Amino acid sequence: MTTDAHRATTEAITSVVAAERTGMVASLIRLTGDWDLAEDCFQDAVEKALVHWPHEGLPRSPASWLTTAARNRALDVLRRRQTERAKLQQRAIMDEMGPGGARQTDLYSDDRLRLIFTCCHPALSIDGRVALTLKTVTGLSTAEIARAFLVSEPAMSQRLLRTKRKISNAAIPYRVPPDELLAERTSGVLAVLYLIFNEGYGQHEDHLAVEALRLARLLVDLMPGEDEARGLLALVTFQMSRRSTRFDAHGDLVPMEEQDRRCWDAALIEEGHWQLRRAVSSGRPPGPYRLQAQIAACHAAAAAAEATAWGTIVTLYDALLAAQPSPVIALNRAIAVGFRDGYEAGLAALDTLDAKALAGYYLLPAARADFLRRLGRTDKARRAYLAALHLAPIGQPEQRLLQRRLTEL
Repeated sequence: MTTDAHRATTEAITSVVAAERTGMVASLIRLTGDWDLAEDCFQDAVEKALVHWPHEGLPRSPASWLTTAARNRALDVLRRRQTERAKLQQRAIMDEMGPGGARQTDLYSDDRLRLIFTCCHPALSIDGRVALTLKTVTGLSTAEIARAFLVSEPAMSQRLLRTKRKISNAAIPYRVPPDELLAERTSGVLAVLYLIFNEGYGQHEDHLAVEALRLARLLVDLMPGEDEARGLLALVTFQMSRRSTRFDAHGDLVPMEEQDRRCWDAALIEEGHWQLRRAVSSGRPPGPYRLQAQIAACHAAAAAAEATAWGTIVTLYDALLAAQPSPVIALNRAIAVGFRDGYEAGLAALDTLDAKALAGYYLLPAARADFLRRLGRTDKARRAYLAALHLAPIGQPEQRLLQRRLTEL
């Protein structure tokens, strides 16, 4: 095989793996009940493909080839275990592989939903939910997840191990929750995806944010009637549309009003608007993610910072506060008031906030410093920037932006 043909085959394998991995692993977990075995068998099938396909050519259905190879590997392992449970699992796998088995596409849709809801089960710790979702649903390596969360690889391995043991020991069911629990559990899934997005969006290397976008799209595909899933997807796409302008060449944050809006991703902005329109068409009242997406849409629609519809944004924050009371949302509303009604009004709005609830949160003194700077009150602005610097995450882009503002003063 020529070098070009070999490269083309390898690229084809990579493409199939990216498209089919989640469904295959989810299906294997359902059939075997063993999370580690499922991942190992899928990886074994990929390795076999890398050996055989470059020489034998691509099979007619690469996804089916991988599925069969992974399930055969699972059968081999289960046969060696020789337990009653393993025999039942063998029978389940063989039934699905037979001519009367269920359609693979239908099974994958069901299995991927089962996998997402199990990874995000409320009985698991939030750190465990995030790690397991990234490892099992997106396929990130343990080392990649560890780097993203600034922990050692052994520590992340232990976190994943504890989470999988919890699923086994607590007999957490591998299923989509029943109707009476679906709304609550869906809210928990969305919270995990948004946490993953926020963790990645604040970093110059936004790999986690990209994975969160992929997960949000997957969830909408699997639950097309879920308005809040569409709201989250719209929110993420609007935010991601600015990714190329959020950091300068040195990795420092660029405030939104200073970003080159011509470089915002028009395709992602249109996707966000489309998802919002679909959510609104249901006629149901908006939830927190849809309201946040509508706020992000206002920013995306403004051709320049001074054209931002701050009045609409304040109204949306009022609705968001009613739906999801939070001191951070109240802070964001106060900032919006400052841009709608003037910086003095913004300072007055900040003074009405629950300072105790926001104690230790650097964005409160940072917002105060920004309004004071714009009003020309340099000494007070300097003190506020120093207070914000004391609370900001050390060595992160947010701290460098505050230091830059302080230096400018």
